[in-house]
Amino acid sequence: MSIVPEPTRPGQDSVWTFPRPAIAEPCDRRIVIRHRGETVADTTASVRVIETSHPPTYYIPPDSVNARLLPSPHRSICEWKGQASYIDLVFGSETLRQVGWLYPSPTPAFAILAGFIAFYAQPFDECLVDGEVVTPQPGGFYGGWITSQVAGPFKGIPGSRFW
Repeated sequence: MSIVPEPTRPGQDSVWTFPRPAIAEPCDRRIVIRHRGETVADTTASVRVIETSHPPTYYIPPDSVNARLLPSPHRSICEWKGQASYIDLVFGSETLRQVGWLYPSPTPAFAILAGFIAFYAQPFDECLVDGEVVTPQPGGFYGGWITSQVAGPFKGIPGSRFW
């Protein structure tokens, strides 16, 4: 299958120039999650994970989350980061199931992620990167956040399973 990257505009990165395997790096962009008129998370001390064909995924320090987190029995494996544990988020009287994940004991190359939480954008009313509302990465399984600063196509669209 031949993949044709979308053209980039000035100041935009193509996800097709992102590395494989993935990398994790400190990120000082302001990451905000809002739901039901309240701020669920707000930080300028996240970790950004980038990987070929994926928009960035932002991992938030747990002390920047303003909601109760409960462990979920769901688990998954990443070939580079290790075993992920999923979390439910209790916000007021609402419980949002499996809305985030973390790596309690990541592989050595991803030690920076230990305990930081990534959230899917879709369940929340608003997720922002430096004030820009994000679009969730397509496909349900993936947790990348699409902004105007990245060009695709993005893994998760129909036909992208083996990218």
